[in-house]
Amino acid sequence: PTTEIRHFLPNNIEVTLVIYDVKGRSIKSLVNHKKAAGFYSVSWDAKNDMGESVSAGMYMYTIKAGEFRSTKKMVFLK
Repeated sequence: PTTEIRHFLPNNIEVTLVIYDVKGRSIKSLVNHKKAAGFYSVSWDAKNDMGESVSAGMYMYTIKAGEFRSTKKMVFLK
């Protein structure tokens, strides 16, 4: 199972995108570098930073780009 997280950057900027569990623990860092302006799509394969599959449940992701920050919920079903 995979999910796509799409985002748009209006200019060149440092971006981080991290997946968290419901307890606020970091599960997977998907993006952590400077990106050029444009549309992007990042895939998450339901694995943590150690390459282990995560359990079904609710997760959140936070995207930060300069002063912008957004957190969204997502549900992972097996």
